[in-house]
Amino acid sequence: MADNFDLTVIGSGPGGYVAAIRAAQLGMKVAVVEKWPTFGGTCLNIGCIPSKALLHASELFDEARHQFRQFGIEASPTLNLEQMLRHKDDTVTANVSGIEFLFKKNKITAFRGTGSIPAPGKVLVTPESGPGQTIETRNIVIATGSVPISLPGITIDEDKVVSSTGALGFRQVPRRLLVIGGGIIGLELGSVWSRLGAKVTVVEFLDRILPGLDSEAARQMQRTLQKQGFEFRLGAKVTAVDKRADGTLAARLEPAAGGEALVLDTDAVLVAVGRKPFTEGLGLEVAGVALDERGRIRTDHNFKTNVPGIYAIGDAVAGPMLAHKAMDEGHAVAEVIAGQKPHVNYATVPSVMYTSPEVAWIGRSEDELKAAGIEYKAGKFPYTANGRAKAMLATQGYVKILADVTTDRVLGAQIIARNAGEMIHEIAVLMEFSGSAEDLGRTMHAHPTMSEAIKEAALMCGDGAIHI
Repeated sequence: MADNFDLTVIGSGPGGYVAAIRAAQLGMKVAVVEKWPTFGGTCLNIGCIPSKALLHASELFDEARHQFRQFGIEASPTLNLEQMLRHKDDTVTANVSGIEFLFKKNKITAFRGTGSIPAPGKVLVTPESGPGQTIETRNIVIATGSVPISLPGITIDEDKVVSSTGALGFRQVPRRLLVIGGGIIGLELGSVWSRLGAKVTVVEFLDRILPGLDSEAARQMQRTLQKQGFEFRLGAKVTAVDKRADGTLAARLEPAAGGEALVLDTDAVLVAVGRKPFTEGLGLEVAGVALDERGRIRTDHNFKTNVPGIYAIGDAVAGPMLAHKAMDEGHAVAEVIAGQKPHVNYATVPSVMYTSPEVAWIGRSEDELKAAGIEYKAGKFPYTANGRAKAMLATQGYVKILADVTTDRVLGAQIIARNAGEMIHEIAVLMEFSGSAEDLGRTMHAHPTMSEAIKEAALMCGDGAIHI
């Protein structure tokens, strides 16, 4: 006899596990189908969590080599890459074990295998070996996430030519690393290996890095990364990567606009040109679930697909491919199924790049406001004028607040700073409540803190900051 559930979630990444736990909290009988040996999906296993472990460890190593002396600390650090990777793996284990504990605590039934939908109200679980099992379920949430995009003519072997997964596990530091793609993933992982000694070259098809980020912030980060040793080749594409007999690689570069090709020698290549929804093997065509022109599952504002009882969230649907966006959707979809009326505000989704310094942004950029014809005012405050930043030797960057000219309502913001990802949230809260730049500027901030620059930038939208 088939098992019967109120909700079955396919995928246990940030969106899936949050949906399952919230549904269980609301009294539903919940199942989760996961094909990997551990829970947590890409984010916890081979994405957000392990990359941040390496980013933090490599940043400490870099500081010990280049900044400690200025603080009066004499040290000569040596790299133990094996231990650094072990720290990364231990961090992953702790996080995925935490999800397993939460599933047990909330009495969620886990099924190991690949989930597919033979018909509405049914989920077929196919394990790696042995017979499949059918789950009877009132509702299904598809939370299968995304996978790296590959490029024609370039074979990823996760050894010399790697995706983000392979870039988390180099057993020795590449002498030269070619990064294809100037987005967040490429720049973060490039930063890790650059700090540990690799010569990093970034090839980007566009004439700028970080598409989607405010163009001023993107230009500043390019300059900053160049000072850290990065080389950028913009307006170019890699059309082939060949392995030489000596183990090195030859990458063929061509101008994006056409022209003469050249060959770059490198020891490793990271392909980081974006991600695409993972919907293969789900049986969506059989179930009648519609996709859009980019292969994403079509949903309405309540995460419902065109098939009753089937929902989708996270990277499998439209919107930014961010773990926290998926988590909010997971929380909300469980409440929708329970008959509640939750809301996800896509205008206040923060983004963070965990380089050094970090970059965090929310809402609209100046480029977007100009394109939309919206009159705005910008308040910008540099960290060279922040007392805490000076004490920490962390004066790179600034805070920029964008507010409506007429209403003073904050429309967006960018922060380039140490721990920018921790500071963006006060602006997120302000924007959730349609707050103004004046509200932010009149809110008392502790002194001395890096966050004071946010207050000062907000004041710059009005009569001016105090410390500049």
